[in-house]
Amino acid sequence: MGLFDKVIKKTKDGFFQRLSRTIAGKSRIDDSVLDAIEEALVASDIGVETTLKIVDSLEARVERDKYLTYDELVEFLREEIGILLDVDGAAPAEEPLDLSKKPLVVMVVGVNGVGKTTTIGKLAARYKAMGKKVMIGAADTFRAAAVEQLEIWAGRAGVSIVKQGMGSDPASVAFDTVKSAVAKDMDVVLIDTAGRLHNRTDLMNELTKIRNVMRKVVPDAPHEVLLVLDASTGQNAYQQAREFSRATDITSLAITKLDGTAKGGVVIGIVDQLKVPVKFIGVGEGVEDLKVFDRKEFVSSIFSREDIEK
Repeated sequence: MGLFDKVIKKTKDGFFQRLSRTIAGKSRIDDSVLDAIEEALVASDIGVETTLKIVDSLEARVERDKYLTYDELVEFLREEIGILLDVDGAAPAEEPLDLSKKPLVVMVVGVNGVGKTTTIGKLAARYKAMGKKVMIGAADTFRAAAVEQLEIWAGRAGVSIVKQGMGSDPASVAFDTVKSAVAKDMDVVLIDTAGRLHNRTDLMNELTKIRNVMRKVVPDAPHEVLLVLDASTGQNAYQQAREFSRATDITSLAITKLDGTAKGGVVIGIVDQLKVPVKFIGVGEGVEDLKVFDRKEFVSSIFSREDIEK
């Protein structure tokens, strides 16, 4: 059994149950079937806009071919979703971040409660295990718990952490972290940021300030802006993604809690709407439970043969 067979089982089971009910006993795909497919896609939290895009393409295909079997329908969906997830045109890689940068500076954003701190800790452990020198910057200075959690994760991973007192300027922490990382010849720098969805202007100003001070030390930092989202929140995750994308330039996504929800379709909608690739998924609480996202494996698992042969 592959990674995604277990991770997205609830999403896959729910979707295929609806799909099977939708076309049971049907000899052709008519308007009623198209409507039911649309409902099944929306119920999987793919989102209305992305669902309509898929259904429009399906309607055009049906108009051209006049008839689609169940297998042909599933193959169409497999291809269509694969295209939607391929936003960067790059083949899935074993290492999705550019480690040729030294130090590679990653700014991690996301609201409180989505697993942002945990994701940073797992990333630190991942790169430490690869033999990289890693430093964490605790720039979420508004929550004592955030700094305490990062300290615990840094200890588990055996990496350095830079912090200041509660209420300190987040940009100051980011600056000190990057400056220290350069002085100590670090390979990877992970900068935590406040997880408040406060006024968008405040959020934009705060993230922009962090960017600007880091660039005084590393001119092209951050090299990656990683947005962490909780798949189990469904469309709320999309709303969060949209707000953060308006506040800063998101370059990649990390999706947590995919294994505990039937709302995994939200991944497809978010990638399609934001045109930002998923690079990591969280599949548990352990230090090694952060995996590289392989969109081909993801799509293959959703539409595996045992499901097609209902």
